[in-house]
Amino acid sequence: MQEFEKLYKEHQEKSRMGSEQKFKGGLADQTPETISYHTATHLLNAALKVVLGPDVHQKGSNITQERMRFDFNCDHKLTDEEKQKVEDLVNKWITEKIPVTCEEMKKEDAIKSGAECMFIEKYPDIVTVYKIGDISKELCGGPHVKNTGELGKFKIKKEEASSAGIRRIKAILTK
Repeated sequence: MQEFEKLYKEHQEKSRMGSEQKFKGGLADQTPETISYHTATHLLNAALKVVLGPDVHQKGSNITQERMRFDFNCDHKLTDEEKQKVEDLVNKWITEKIPVTCEEMKKEDAIKSGAECMFIEKYPDIVTVYKIGDISKELCGGPHVKNTGELGKFKIKKEEASSAGIRRIKAILTK
């Protein structure tokens, strides 16, 4: 029983650390690669809204130095045409070298301004809002690149079901 309790406590600690990490933008670390992927998730979220409609929202993400994984609500498997439109739009925004800016404000002001947010209850009263031109505006803990031109080329590698009503995109950036 003692061994079980010890292992259970270790599991709880790992779970707690994992959930805290999820609210740091899903980043495993803060290398230049993961920071680039983090910014790319904001562009992907915006592109999905353009291609699939404004009711699409991020449901989660996981970012490593090698790739990004992005979960979003959607009731169908994306067609090849939809995936290509999303990819083309993200790459268009990258080539436009759009500045990425941030501003601190009250949480309620950020929401009123139209900033998107996942897990609103997890944010403090004063939040950071990251903007990518007129394309994306989200509450986020950062960090991000200074300009979309730093990202390289965006490529969707896989699109699949994650759970009921949730789709998952796995994508990479290449220089």
